[in-house]
Amino acid sequence: MNVLTGREWTTFILIVVFSSIPAFGGLIRLVELAGGPSVLPGNPRAIADPWPVIFHVSGSFVFCLAGAIQFLPSLRRHRPAIHRMIGRVMVIAGFLSASTGLWMTVYFTFPEAIQGSLLFSARIILGFAMTGLLAWAIIAVRARSFKSHGASMLRAYAIGQGASTQTLLGIAWIVTFGAEPTGFLRDCFMVLCWVLNLLVAEALIHLFIAKPLPSIQMSNRASAL
Repeated sequence: MNVLTGREWTTFILIVVFSSIPAFGGLIRLVELAGGPSVLPGNPRAIADPWPVIFHVSGSFVFCLAGAIQFLPSLRRHRPAIHRMIGRVMVIAGFLSASTGLWMTVYFTFPEAIQGSLLFSARIILGFAMTGLLAWAIIAVRARSFKSHGASMLRAYAIGQGASTQTLLGIAWIVTFGAEPTGFLRDCFMVLCWVLNLLVAEALIHLFIAKPLPSIQMSNRASAL
């Protein structure tokens, strides 16, 4: 990690802190399910069927924190073997996070106050979208289409980081209005957080991935061919 620039260290730390907001809550829930002291409000769905929750929290935690490393340009340039190794772990964790998220959405029974039809549909669509993006990222990197690979991974990461944005903005909502949103308002709030993440992802793709190569680099690649 000594190959990172000061700006990359700052980016890495910010992403880790951002990801840790819901991650630590999930880890506390895992401790509770393992027989530890109860700290968070009771969750009857997790108590009745803990394994999907355990796999989802674990997969999401690894996916988000591994992603904080994967998007550092210096690491990709100077430590490609580490980038590939962490990428494999990240993809497995992402598949685990998305599949268990879909499973819980379909088979867990949620009160209308915390999940209506809008949020249910969004979770189904985004779960399948995240799975498809991860699969496409694998296909793209095997075809040496690195821009397509990077864009797909960034979009999948934006979906996977939904809980981080929802938790951060949810705290701001509670501070502002004194209570968390419920019902249809909560559905809209949760979906809006995913939309914001995807908009940021598209902006980053446009700025850093999709932009054309400088003419010098293009001529160098052409001459190499």
